Amino acid sequence: MTVLRIGHIELYATEREELVDYFVSALDFADMARARSSRAESSLLQRGDVRLIVTEGDVAAEFLERHGDGVADIAFICDDVAATRERALAAGARAVGENAVAAFGSVRHSLLPESTRYAPASLPWTPAARAARRADAERSPHIRALDHIAVVLDAGDLHERVEHYIAAFGFERYSSEFIEVGNQAMDSIVARNLAATATFTFLEPVTNREAGQLDAFLDRNAGPGVQHLAFLVDEIVPAVRDFRGRGVDFLTTPGAYYDALSDRLREMSVEIADLRDTNVLADRDEWGYLLQLFTRSPHSRNTLFYELIQRRGARGFGSANIRALYEAVEREDRIVAE
Repeated sequence: MTVLRIGHIELYATEREELVDYFVSALDFADMARARSSRAESSLLQRGDVRLIVTEGDVAAEFLERHGDGVADIAFICDDVAATRERALAAGARAVGENAVAAFGSVRHSLLPESTRYAPASLPWTPAARAARRADAERSPHIRALDHIAVVLDAGDLHERVEHYIAAFGFERYSSEFIEVGNQAMDSIVARNLAATATFTFLEPVTNREAGQLDAFLDRNAGPGVQHLAFLVDEIVPAVRDFRGRGVDFLTTPGAYYDALSDRLREMSVEIADLRDTNVLADRDEWGYLLQLFTRSPHSRNTLFYELIQRRGARGFGSANIRALYEAVEREDRIVAE
């Protein structure tokens, strides 16, 4: 009854080709295969160990009308699908189809056997094309793996949702963080499977404070959902410069952040100019350093966005930078509103 890892993430898109082009042209994913049925058309994309399925069509219509483009399915590879499903149902999960359970909001978890091979055999391609595309997908100049998934929940649901993942999927509570920014506040808990190959950062707004960007996400997304996907990279500065040249729009960071960083992380002083040029954020924990940067949302409802993260031994999630992200997204919301 073990969740071994995340197999793929399926995004529903109003314009599949447009979103596929963003991942392929801007974030250097490989377009592996396509499938079509009477109710859906899907594209399988891969970079490193990250697999995304982008789907449009009738099967996605209800989700898209309510939430807009976003993550609809986070597939778990399991050592025993039937036992994992039964454990999840016993813990209160709702069945969604034969081998899937509801996760949060309108998002589900498909449960797949360890024997699953990507791409699924139902996607049409020739063996030669498959070999060439697989080699390209596994070539990883930048994105190597999925580091974590950030989920925004309704206020008051955080602890119950984490306890559900512990009971239903055998996850463990890894860390927690309470963040205050002016009159706003958010609470977060990181939960992951025992192998640390499926990691979720669950977030909720604090109701007795001024409404902030988590509340805005819940409004735009019409409820809980995936706020961002964090992609692990080997070297973030060249990755940002490459992706920026390909058209990825990243959040900006105030110059004062880097002035303070020079004092906070003196040992990184020789890198400050590069970090400032690329807007990359830096943090440190007892195990090492963390570098990260967030994109602006490429989606029309300004909900789902993406993160690049480089780990130099750090095991945390940039707690000192959560405030910087919060403030950066607040600035973006004000710009959009104006």
